[in-house]
Amino acid sequence: MRKISARASLTVLAAIFLTACNPFDAARPMMDEYVERLGRVLETDPQFSELVPAPILPRRRERVLDMPELELGMLDFLSLYGCDLQFVVGEKNSIMGKVMQPLNRLRYELRFIASAGKCLQSSVDDGDEKLQDTLRQAISSKRENLPIALWNATWGVEEVENLFTTSKGFYPVIAENRLSDLAREAAQLERAARSLLSGELKQNLDFAGAVQQRWQAEYHAGQLINSALLVAARLNDGTAVIKRRLAQRPLCLNGNPNNQSTIVQGMFFSIYIGKVQPYLADLRRARIELLEPLAQLAQIQTAVMPQSFQRWQALALPADAGVASVNVGNAGVESENVWDNLDNAVADHTRGWQKLLEQCGLRPGA
Repeated sequence: MRKISARASLTVLAAIFLTACNPFDAARPMMDEYVERLGRVLETDPQFSELVPAPILPRRRERVLDMPELELGMLDFLSLYGCDLQFVVGEKNSIMGKVMQPLNRLRYELRFIASAGKCLQSSVDDGDEKLQDTLRQAISSKRENLPIALWNATWGVEEVENLFTTSKGFYPVIAENRLSDLAREAAQLERAARSLLSGELKQNLDFAGAVQQRWQAEYHAGQLINSALLVAARLNDGTAVIKRRLAQRPLCLNGNPNNQSTIVQGMFFSIYIGKVQPYLADLRRARIELLEPLAQLAQIQTAVMPQSFQRWQALALPADAGVASVNVGNAGVESENVWDNLDNAVADHTRGWQKLLEQCGLRPGA
C-alpha cells in the first residue's frame, strides 16, 4: 500500500514539474522553443538575435505642458457676485484648488467655460458691458488653452506610466480576455477627447477617474510592446533558419514528401499553427482593441504634443499607413515602428514557410 502511495505521489510531482516547465505557458520560452525546434527539424542551427530595447514613455516632466493661468483681479472677481462663476473661481483659488490633479483641472476648465457663458448672458441682460468684455476674453482664453488641459489630463497623468511600463515582462500567453474593460474605456476616453476638441464641451467625464485608476493597476500596454518586439525578433530568427535551409538541398526531391517533410509539416501544425499563431492572434486583438484607441487619443492631440512624446508615439503605438519610421534622438538612427516591424516579420515568416512546404507539395491552401 505504501509503495502504491509513494508511486502515486511521484506521479503527481512529476506532473507538476512538467507543467511548471512547459515552455508554451509563457511568451519568451515559447518563442525560443519554437525557433529551437524549427532549427532541429530543418537540421540548421538557429542564431538568436538580441531583443531591441522597448521604447520608454517619456518622463512626466517631459509630458506635462504648462497651463496658462487666467488672472482675475479683485474687482473682476467681486463683479461676479450672483454668478456661479464666482464659486468656480473661488474653488480654484482654494488651497486644494492650487494642487488640482490634471483630470480635475480639466473639469475645472470646463466648468469655468460653462459658468462664464451663463454669467455672460446675465450681464447682457443687466447691460454691464465691462463685465461682458471681461467674460468674453476669459471664455476665449479658456477655450484656446483647453487642448493643453486635455493633454495633461490624458497623457500627462502619472497613471499612464504604469499602463505603459516595460518592466512587467510580456503579454500573457493565456490572456483570458483581460483587456475588455481597458479596451472599452480607452475607446470611451478617445471619443470624449475628440468631442471636446471639436467644441462639444458638455461631456460627462465622471468615468475618467476610474479609467485612470485602472491604468494605475494594470500594465498590459507595456507588455504588448515587449511581446511585439520579442515575437518579431524570434520570427525573424526563424525566417533566417528557413532561408538557410532553402539555400541548401531541397527538403523533398521532385516534390515528393518524405520522412523529414512529414516531421517538418507536423511541427508546422503542432507548434507554429497550434501555439504561436494563437498568440499572434491575441496580440493583434489587443493591438486593435486597446492600443489603436490609445494611439488615436494621442494622434488627435498632435497640435500640443511634446516632441519627445512624438518620437515615442511613432515607435511604440500603432502607426498610420506610411508612417513606419522616425529619426530617433540625435544619433541619426532610423528605428521602425514596433507594430510595423511585427507585421513585416509575420509576413516574411509566412512566405518562408510557404516556400519550404511548397518543395514537398505541402504548401497550406495548395
